Amino acid sequence: MSNRAVLEVIALDEEDAVAAQAGGADRLELVTDMAADGLTPSTTGFAAIRAAVDIPLRVMLRLADGFAAGDIDTLVARTAELREAGATEFVLGFLTPHGDPDLVAVERLIAVLDGCSWTFHRAIDRAADRDALRKQLADLPGLDTYLTAGAATGVDDGLATLKAEAARAGEPGYEPQILVGGGLRLDHLPELRAAGLTAFHIGGAARPAGWTAPVSATAVRTWREALDA
Repeated sequence: MSNRAVLEVIALDEEDAVAAQAGGADRLELVTDMAADGLTPSTTGFAAIRAAVDIPLRVMLRLADGFAAGDIDTLVARTAELREAGATEFVLGFLTPHGDPDLVAVERLIAVLDGCSWTFHRAIDRAADRDALRKQLADLPGLDTYLTAGAATGVDDGLATLKAEAARAGEPGYEPQILVGGGLRLDHLPELRAAGLTAFHIGGAARPAGWTAPVSATAVRTWREALDA
């Protein structure tokens, strides 16, 4: 079995996707509207990216900025359309106003996913109790990844939490892979890799010219080479 680290890159369109794959990305997170921290792309946008690259695509399920589920009926319908268009991997995560996982919203969506793999995203970094959230979600079908910085403020403040959770791999609630993202920098990688972390997520780091510019294959290749070193 390969011990190659997973590199996931945010893609907004086909140009991003092609550049990320050329740079060595293993998987893409598909979103639109990064001003709102990444929302669900259109079905046509998904289809165009799916036709442009052959690496796995995880599609964001969120209609508005933040971690409240909002109009869940509309999101369920959008999810069904994406499934019909061929989407098989997803990203989602909702909290109640008290910081608990919104199980009603999550379970409605995963019923539509029907066994597809999915990531619980950085809502975990805003949870009232990370350990409790993991245990509440532990038996949900398809959950194989947590996207987390270890802290709401980013990896700098979350390093200790990330390492502690990596050390609990395999325990109930800690079986999903940790995908580190949120203020992640290249200089974090040696410490995280030494702690056993094996998956990494970048957005702005793949765009040296900013979010108004496309993904840079060269920037992605720099991360790929650092992870493979």
